[in-house]
Amino acid sequence: MKIKTKLIISFCIIIFVPSILAIATISAYCNFQSHVIEQTYGIKNADAYSIINSVPMLNRYTAPDFEKIKKTIKLSPSKMEDVSYLSEINESLEQKYSYLVVRIGENISFNGGSDNEKILSELPVYGANSSKQGVDKYIDRDDEILVKQADFKLDSGEKCTAYIVTSFDATGQEIRQFILWGIICVVIILLLTAIMMIVWIYRSMITPIQKLRVAAENMASITETARLIADGSYGVQIEKKFDDEIGELCTTFEQMRQRLKDNAEEKLSNEKENRTLISNIAHDLKTPITAVKGYSEGIMDGVANTPEKLDKYIRTIYNKANEMDTLINELTLYSKIDTNRIPYDFAKLNVAAYFKDCVEEIGLDLEAKGIALSYFNYATPDTQIIADPEQLRRVINNIIGNSVKYMNKTEKFINIRIKDVGDFIQVEIEDNGRGIAQKDLPYIFDRFYRTDASRNSATGGSGIGLSIVKKIIEDHGGKIWATSKEDSGTTMYFVIRKYQEVTANEQNTDR
Repeated sequence: MKIKTKLIISFCIIIFVPSILAIATISAYCNFQSHVIEQTYGIKNADAYSIINSVPMLNRYTAPDFEKIKKTIKLSPSKMEDVSYLSEINESLEQKYSYLVVRIGENISFNGGSDNEKILSELPVYGANSSKQGVDKYIDRDDEILVKQADFKLDSGEKCTAYIVTSFDATGQEIRQFILWGIICVVIILLLTAIMMIVWIYRSMITPIQKLRVAAENMASITETARLIADGSYGVQIEKKFDDEIGELCTTFEQMRQRLKDNAEEKLSNEKENRTLISNIAHDLKTPITAVKGYSEGIMDGVANTPEKLDKYIRTIYNKANEMDTLINELTLYSKIDTNRIPYDFAKLNVAAYFKDCVEEIGLDLEAKGIALSYFNYATPDTQIIADPEQLRRVINNIIGNSVKYMNKTEKFINIRIKDVGDFIQVEIEDNGRGIAQKDLPYIFDRFYRTDASRNSATGGSGIGLSIVKKIIEDHGGKIWATSKEDSGTTMYFVIRKYQEVTANEQNTDR
């Protein structure tokens, strides 16, 4: 949910939720007060207006007594002069915070409770109340009263008036309590709404922002990255829990954190590989350097005192120097691979002619080492590829060089087969060496990986030869793999895409 949508929802919640809750609360409270009024005053079905406005409520409260007086006046007006009867009615009114006053002529003949002469003097005169219900309201400086007036005449024709006077003090407490509870309810509703909004906004916005802050604080400098990764504490993973701008920011931050983590891990891996390379090169250089030093001292000390010994010593020094040169060349090429700066000079090559030249060149060296070489070309004579001839020759030499290193049979052979496989030509180089264990086979193209854990100087190598081969083949748009069986031999496979000319019709079709 977008922040804009959340703000709209928040606005609606702030407007409508308090209103709905207030209406519901007031309605419930009115029902409760109606029940209280019914029990206290005997008034049934009192509405909210009656609870707030005392006039209708008090009017209904004393209505039965007022009807009784009007009935008495109608049937027997003279009974309104009976003090005992009037006292009986007044006792009933006293229970309702009211009292009875009767005026005959200009004089008060019965006063049921008021000692306030001002109130008695301000009671309406005969015929002064125009209300059909006989209800009027008078407000004194100190008191607020409700007056019900019933005019009548005695048998003698004298004008009389009966008054039911009710004090508003009786209902003031209920009204104040009602208003107080109303204010309390509104405040509680506003507080609940505010708390609800704060919790929602906090969870949807503040919490992710705090997680981002914590994650940013944990994103240490580059110098501390290695230690953090080693401890497994590089950054805090940020999960996208909300589908809004904050969630998108969390996703972007997590992607950045992951990229930094990957880069840092790659940096650590490269540093580890560099240390391994240096260690391997140092180890592999130590043996030929020791040999060169030893044989050189032998020459200097006169140990090689015959032409045969001298020739042997010189050849050994020469061979060891070649080994060191090979290791240094591999190191130089590795540095170019690591920075993607291998120089390529792609050209169109005829498969049959190119591999024939390679086989003739390699065959002389293998023949000198007693290794039989067989070559089979199953591709058509006009098959062509786009490749760098020098780098492709390096691939073949590295593969065959590895095969030669690990030959352990009396009768040694290497087979080279060229096959046409659709859009590619496939090169297979098979030997009958000691083979590669299945557990090592998936890793032979990794840099610095060697199945020869002892690093026997007889086999030599820096462990990056096949990784160089893989890089070159992949840069040619091909791929390389191997199959092997221990004590039986290994077959290396790689494919190179064939060269295919695009005709003018095909170019127009592509457009």
